[in-house]
This record gives sequence, structure tokens and C-alpha cells, in this order.
Amino acid sequence: MNAPDAPLYPADNCRLCPRLATFRDTNREANPDWHNGPVASFSGKDEKLLIVGLAPGLRGANRTGRPFTGDYAGDLLYPTLLKYKLASGVFKASPDDGLKLINCRITNAVRCVPPQNKPTGAEIKSCRTFLAREIDSLKNLKVILALGRVAHDSVLAALGEKRSAWPFGHGAIHRLDSGLIFTDSYHCSRYNTNTGRLTESMFHAVFEQALPLIRD
Repeated sequence: MNAPDAPLYPADNCRLCPRLATFRDTNREANPDWHNGPVASFSGKDEKLLIVGLAPGLRGANRTGRPFTGDYAGDLLYPTLLKYKLASGVFKASPDDGLKLINCRITNAVRCVPPQNKPTGAEIKSCRTFLAREIDSLKNLKVILALGRVAHDSVLAALGEKRSAWPFGHGAIHRLDSGLIFTDSYHCSRYNTNTGRLTESMFHAVFEQALPLIRD
């Protein structure tokens, strides 16, 4: 159990991961009008579903300050949330578009943008403290959806679960001993959709499985 005043997010000037901090500094110099900092979660009310991605994209959340906003992954994720009434409003790939989440929250395993979108194992581990605190803070949480294997593994580690007991698989549903339901999808990245590893219908199917579990 975390202390009630334990921070859920790294500080704006967080230096826990020197490589990420240096990369962030470089981006601040090159693009001073971008967010260029740890990205906070995007949250709705009565959060029963937590969606966990990998890390902010350089020109996505690192630029806009909102998870999955400004890059291709959000162009699949947010219309899907709107389709299944987990969001309301209009998605315009901007943090001021007025979009609101319903019964869900979106976060990342790593809160700062990594070079080439590839955080190291040490960086994932450093940021896991914040993920664990965030999960612990969600008192109405029923389902966690991991987007990709890195998010899957980080969630399990944050929960103190063994990876071998709950293997990653697109569409897999894991009923954890704690009562939480943990499910997986391939990450909704441009690479995965362009290569056909993840199609829109495959992504929608994950949410169609999860919705009854969220609303039970």
C-alpha cells in the first residue's frame, strides 16, 4: 500500500533516468513550445478501465502533453473509445479538443519520451513505481488493458505478479487472484497496423471483450 501523499507522476524536472532526462532537455531546446516533460494520465470519472501504453511518442504526447494525442496510435485508440462510449465529444488530436473519457483512464508504463520509442529495462523499472501507485489509487478499477508486451510486463511487475503465470497474447484475458482482470492487445502503433499485425477489427474485438467485464 502506498502512502496517501506519494506522487503518481514524476516531477517535471525528473532525473531518475539520465538518458531520458538528457533527451528531454535536447527536445526542450529544439522545440520550446512542446510539452517536453513527463506526461500525466488522461482520466475520466469512475475509472473502471485502465489502458496502459508504452511511452509518450516524440511528436505525440511529448508534444501535446496528453497520452496518445498527436500521433497515429491515438487516431485508432480514441475513435475506438468513442465507438464504445468510453469517451464523449470529438477527437481532434489536440489536448484542447474537449474530449472526455468515461469509466476509463489512459497512462503509459514510461512517462517520458525515449529515443527511438525504445525505453531501456532500467528506465521501465524506474518508472514502474509511479505505475504501481497509480493502479493502487484507482479504487473502482476492474480491468487493465495493456497495449503491447512492454506494458503487459510492466503492469505485472507493478502488481507483483509473475510474467510466467500470465503470458502476453492479443485478446488474452487474465483473471488475477486480486480480482482484477488483465487483458492484452497489440499496441495500436502505425508499424503494427501497417504490417497487418493489428487491424481495426482486431482492436475493436479487444474492447468488445472488455466492456462486459468493466460494466459487470
